[in-house]
Amino acid sequence: MRSIVVDKIASVAQHSKVGLELRLSDEIPCEEGVLVAVRVLNNKTRYNTLELTSGRMATVNQGDVVVGALGHRKALRGYSGHLPAELAVGDTIQILNIGGVLGICDSANPDVGPPFDCEVLGTVLHFPYLGERIGVPARVGARAFDQAASLDTRGVPVIALAGTCMDSGKTAAACAIVSRLRHLGFSVAACKATGVSLRRDILAMEDAGARETMIFSDLGIVTTTANNGPALTRALLTNLARNAPDVIVLELGDGLIGAYGVEAILSDADIRAALTAVVLCANDPVSAWGGAKILREQFSIEPAVVTGPATDNAVGVDQIRDRLSLPAINALSNSVALGDTVASVLGKVAA
Repeated sequence: MRSIVVDKIASVAQHSKVGLELRLSDEIPCEEGVLVAVRVLNNKTRYNTLELTSGRMATVNQGDVVVGALGHRKALRGYSGHLPAELAVGDTIQILNIGGVLGICDSANPDVGPPFDCEVLGTVLHFPYLGERIGVPARVGARAFDQAASLDTRGVPVIALAGTCMDSGKTAAACAIVSRLRHLGFSVAACKATGVSLRRDILAMEDAGARETMIFSDLGIVTTTANNGPALTRALLTNLARNAPDVIVLELGDGLIGAYGVEAILSDADIRAALTAVVLCANDPVSAWGGAKILREQFSIEPAVVTGPATDNAVGVDQIRDRLSLPAINALSNSVALGDTVASVLGKVAA
């Protein structure tokens, strides 16, 4: 057991309650969610920030000692990487996302450049036994995750946002909906059920007016998959419904076709039955057409509205309305109308 002072604690360690002075172990369990300390070996000018536990974004520099969590990532527009089979002090791993997920990078998108390389310093320890100096590996999460979690929304309506890809405008649309519903007098809760640990999306929803938020990493999951996605969604919705909000806004990160479990979630009959409306976020008219087709034919879901970059101007809006027979409303330029459309759906359900 060694002592170390760290420079930055990534947001993936939000609930670990570790400070800047830590105890490390040389024994490293290669399991998702285990917190490790690393030293950054290079500088970067792109994709060079880290989200801290405070929610602030900090520039990462060569030599910084950072706490993150072991995990994997499969991102189309970022880094793709896997959990190492074994690790020892002195090994090199990479920072896979802004939230502090650490693993072995397999592939990088040219837009973000090479990842940060990091020297492994050891496993972060915490000391749960009062009066004893017995350290155990610190892990991600505020509460235990139950793979057999049941779903009980207590009649609370759920508005889900599904996208055709990452960066399709899901969070912007979620914030627009949350903000408008709050202005209309609704008490709104919000959550993100899939993706890789990063808190900025739910922080944005809080800023928009959500009174309570959750994300899958609150339950100790670093990266979602088809295996854990449905159970995580059930747990998140059930937890948020306990405080009786008027509506829950549910963001499904990544896309309808992807590795993070959106398809598995929408294939769950109980979850589908709990969804009051699904907002489709699309990058362009063709992806809007494909997304609507998948929702309609694979899941028997009729989208309530299409938003995202596909609706950035009248060209896309007209194409979506004419070819898909769906309303198309941009979340950035017409956020009130988007929120009112969702509110009308809630009104019809209430009626």
